[in-house]
Amino acid sequence: MSTSSTSSIALIGSTGLVGSHILSTFLTSPSTASQIQTISRRAPSNPTNSTRLSPTVNADTSTWPTLLSSLVPLPTTVISSLGTTRGAAGGIANQWKIDHDLNVDLAKAAKQAGVKNFVFVSSAGTRSLLSSKVPYSQMKRGVEDTIQSLEFEHGIILRPGLILGERDKAHFPGQGLLVSAVRGLGKWVSQSWLQDSWAQEADVIARAAVKAVRMAEEGKAPAKWWVLEQDEIVKLGRDEWKE
Repeated sequence: MSTSSTSSIALIGSTGLVGSHILSTFLTSPSTASQIQTISRRAPSNPTNSTRLSPTVNADTSTWPTLLSSLVPLPTTVISSLGTTRGAAGGIANQWKIDHDLNVDLAKAAKQAGVKNFVFVSSAGTRSLLSSKVPYSQMKRGVEDTIQSLEFEHGIILRPGLILGERDKAHFPGQGLLVSAVRGLGKWVSQSWLQDSWAQEADVIARAAVKAVRMAEEGKAPAKWWVLEQDEIVKLGRDEWKE
């Protein structure tokens, strides 16, 4: 599978758990975009020292929408895996500014600049019966709704469950123990029955995002508005991944 040699990807959240895997997947895959541009607070890792990586580092997140709209070349697709936690942000109000407000501003800036496709790593359960009472779900729903309303050529939403992977800091108390328990049980019980239904590895989520981008840029996406729930993430990012 190949992409246009003129395509360019912009990745926001490239230093986070899923975002770093998205970046490394693009950089190490034999068929990918001609350039991968990132905007982040600190420099992302470049596992292959690829000249196709063009990072922009700026600690002031309020400048990111403007930086995104002024990227040269203009990316054909923007991917946001941007997110933080209540603890890291210093409260729910500050988390809202990153998880919701900044992602919304980035989507609007991308649309105004002429970006064709926007991909957002959201979360499972954003449309459940109780989601309207959960601030985290409200943030994700707000971003999803904004992306859909902007009518990109393709709006792609990934909704993973519990994200498995090695983090510098746990997102919640006991996360490390929970992840270990899920992986441990997966060795004894069918992984597709236990783990895949509510938890996915970060590299699997990343590969699903990369494959979805390729499909969109090749005109093979199943719909203009494409939501990948956990089963489709596993399908694209693990079961059908050939590289």
